[in-house]
Formats: sequence, C-alpha cells, structure tokens
Amino acid sequence: MEITAQEGLLGPLLLARTAIDRSAAFRGDAGWLERAWADGATRVVVVDDGRALVRREGEEAGLVLLPPAEAPEGERYLLGVDAEQVAYFAVAPPGATGSGPALLDRLAAALPAGRGEVSAAGLRQVGSLLGDLDAGLLVYAVALEAWHSTHEFCPRCGSRTEVRAGGHVRVCPADGSQHFPRVDPAVIMLIHDDRDRCLLARGPQWPEGRLSVLAGFVEPGESLEHAVAREVAEEVGVRVVDARYMGSQPWPFPRSLMIGFFARATTTEFVLEPEEIAEAHWFSRAELLAALESGEVRLPSSLSIARRLIETWYGEPLHGDW
Repeated sequence: MEITAQEGLLGPLLLARTAIDRSAAFRGDAGWLERAWADGATRVVVVDDGRALVRREGEEAGLVLLPPAEAPEGERYLLGVDAEQVAYFAVAPPGATGSGPALLDRLAAALPAGRGEVSAAGLRQVGSLLGDLDAGLLVYAVALEAWHSTHEFCPRCGSRTEVRAGGHVRVCPADGSQHFPRVDPAVIMLIHDDRDRCLLARGPQWPEGRLSVLAGFVEPGESLEHAVAREVAEEVGVRVVDARYMGSQPWPFPRSLMIGFFARATTTEFVLEPEEIAEAHWFSRAELLAALESGEVRLPSSLSIARRLIETWYGEPLHGDW
C-alpha cells in the first residue's frame, strides 16, 4: 500500500507515506513473530532516541536496515510486511533512549564500506529525503519507541509492564491491565478571510520571521471542528466557520497526529493570547510572496503539514524554509 499524497493538498504529506501492511493479525501470533525474526530476509530498524542509521548520498537518503542476526538486543516492535512478504521490525536497545549517538555510531562503524555516508539521523533531518518505505518505517519506529520509553510502568499499580503483541501493547503482570500506544490528536488550520487572505502567526519561542498556521490539541469530549474554532478564538481572537478537512499526518515528536483544516474567518481583528502568540498577520498572496522574497518571513519545513496547507492556499510551491 503506497500513499504519497492526500486529495485536496498541493504535494505529498511527507510523514504520511507508507509502503507496508501493518499486519495486525500477526502481532499476537508468537510463532509467526519468531519465524519472521529468524528469516534472513527480515529487516530491522534500530532506533535510538528518535534516530536511526541513515546512508546519505547527495540529495538522497535511505535507512540502513539490518538483518536480525546483526541487530542489537532490545525490545522488538513489528512494523509490518511489504508486498514481497518481507517482514520489518524495529529494535530499541535497553537504555538506549537519551544515551546519545554512541550505540548507532558503533553500529555504523561495523558496517562494510559502501557508497554514501552513514550516520545517525532523525526525521527532521532526513524525513523529506527518504522514500515511501523508509519514511513510513522510521515514523512508525520513532513513534513506538517514544511511547514505550515513557510507559515502562503500570499507571494503576506501578509494576513494570511487559511488551506484548509485537510491541503494540504493554501488559501489567500484577493486575492484568493492558496499555496501548498513545496518539495525541491536534488540529492545524489555515484560516482565510473573505478577502482571501491567510492568517500566519509566530509563537513567542520562535525567532523573528518564523511564521506558521495555528494549531492546538483536541480536548476531551471535543469534536475536531469545535477544536478548530476554539483554538483560533483562544489564540488570536478570530471567529471562524466552515472548517474543511484537508488531510492528516503523524508528527511523532513525540506522539501527535496533525489533522489539517481550512476554515473561514468571520472576524479579522486580533486579540492575541501572549503566552501562545507573539504576533499575527493577514497576508494576500502578493504580500506573502514579497515577504518571502525579502527574507522578512520564513515558512515551516516542507516536512510539515503546515507548509502543505500554506502552499495549497497559495496555489503553488513556495520557498523560504525555517
């Protein structure tokens, strides 16, 4: 299954790509998991603190995938099976998270010499350079590692939990409770007004010139459409209607799912929430292009759904990354 773009958006969502079947039916089959791990064709992503080994040559990059016999010990997470029935796992070595690049550096040094440079890298550095298969594998592996690294203990009784179902469940041996990987839904929206201007803003933690669309987490008991309207009203004081879904992509930093919308403003005056927004502006297409060309404004990375929303509104690709 290949997904390279989402209908309605200009260009692909680079972290929403995949070329594997997640093979949920195999997760609970211990015999299948062991046979797959023993198969010499199986390939493993070693993930350490959100990074993996990547081979780069010019503007191209690919994951360094190891056979199981060469993978280090650690928790195993089944990622899925491709169209050729090759199985893929991620391995997170014990105590690796937060230990820096030492483990991956050792693995890189042990690899035979080949074309390109091998180093440890994360999604922010190479996500846009990877192909569909590698991008999907790394997003999946990073998301699972991040969740497992913070859910070693049962939230009910404090006992150490055990990894089950190919890394997709943790079970408490003391009380039998099951705990599943967490995903935090967040809405991200390009707001336009009746003059067809778009709203871009800067958070107080960002340097001058870095602008993006608005975003925020969905609250308990809230619909996505209500979250869009609430977040915009809270952050910049603008009222919006007609929220229209545009696409979604995982953002595993550490566990967000970014759900993209367009929405129409019915008011245009700003009342900024200073802890969230340092400045906000309305831009026509001509004004945004001029600001980009002058260097006054820089846009989010092409890796982000924010960039896709802005370019979809504009009508063509833009330059001026963060």
